Amino acid sequence: MIILNNVSMKFNLGVEKDNSLKMIFINLFTPKKKKKKEYFWALKDIDFRINKGDVVGIIGANGAGKSTLLKVVSGVYKPTTGTVEVNGKISPMIELGAGFDQELTARENIYLNGAILGYSKEFLEDKFDEIVEFSELKDFLDVPIKNFSSGMVAKLAFSISTIVDPEVLIVDEILSVGDIKFQEKSKNKMMSMIKGGTTVLYVSHSIASIKELCSKVIWLDHGKIVKMGDAKEICDEYYQKLMK
Repeated sequence: MIILNNVSMKFNLGVEKDNSLKMIFINLFTPKKKKKKEYFWALKDIDFRINKGDVVGIIGANGAGKSTLLKVVSGVYKPTTGTVEVNGKISPMIELGAGFDQELTARENIYLNGAILGYSKEFLEDKFDEIVEFSELKDFLDVPIKNFSSGMVAKLAFSISTIVDPEVLIVDEILSVGDIKFQEKSKNKMMSMIKGGTTVLYVSHSIASIKELCSKVIWLDHGKIVKMGDAKEICDEYYQKLMK
């Protein structure tokens, strides 16, 4: 179960300070101006309840707040206002490969990333061959991932993240990783989780994918919920608006 109550998320758009010696010297001879703080509300007054086993798609244009919402639910961001309640173990697939060390090999990163996700060494050793087989990277296990393509990194990250069936799955555009064959494997893996009762929050720009996988949809626009309800009905309305 996922419950958001009056959730808003504000970001400071102020320019980061440049502390280089060059800028320090320039600032000595430059009149100081009072900097105006600028804020951006990525989410505004978000309220919804998702029950166990629901598969909910999140749609909206770029900048609508979709990825920010996923990060708030998964605990990456703490909301500026409001409360977030998530019951169950979360598996967030938001930025695949973000926890990897570029200098380490694929083999070493399986253990590193697995540990970050909370898996024990014994569990990873037991599931190692399964992870490698699903990732299709057997011939590249001892290659530093700095030499991997983005698709190869995503394959490895997806294979590690989905080695267990979580109670809550947070997904951001991951069904487009890798080649066509791997995309189909990813979709089948996700369908298996859905059938097993996993609660899913799924962001995608593919309306067809949302309609195929999800029973409900949240439509976001400029950080606010436009509508929430039947996936097909809302996706069709959203598509019609885009085509105007």
